[in-house]
Amino acid sequence: MLTTKKRTLYRTLPFTIIRADSFLTRLKGLMFRRTPLEEGLLIVPCNSIHMCFMNFSIDVVFLTQDHEIIKVVENLKPWRFVPPVKGAHAVLELPVGAIGSSSIRVGEFINL
Repeated sequence: MLTTKKRTLYRTLPFTIIRADSFLTRLKGLMFRRTPLEEGLLIVPCNSIHMCFMNFSIDVVFLTQDHEIIKVVENLKPWRFVPPVKGAHAVLELPVGAIGSSSIRVGEFINL
């Protein structure tokens, strides 16, 4: 899709996306889960994450309220932190390798 100012790419991901939007689902996230992701977890609202009590690495995509990708973090390992990302409204946690295999890039939009 072309806009008058820039080229805009809307991307659809080949994953089932689970939405975590209540206090408890956002608090728990993927903590204590033993097996790696086979789907994605969308945490809303959220602008930073931690990997405390995680047992596997993940790929992370930070999104604006309009689902524009503003930051990507590949292969985020357990016990690491990502500080608040300015402008982020949601975080999409994906299986490791999803960013590379799906060619996810900053500036694109994700259809959710």
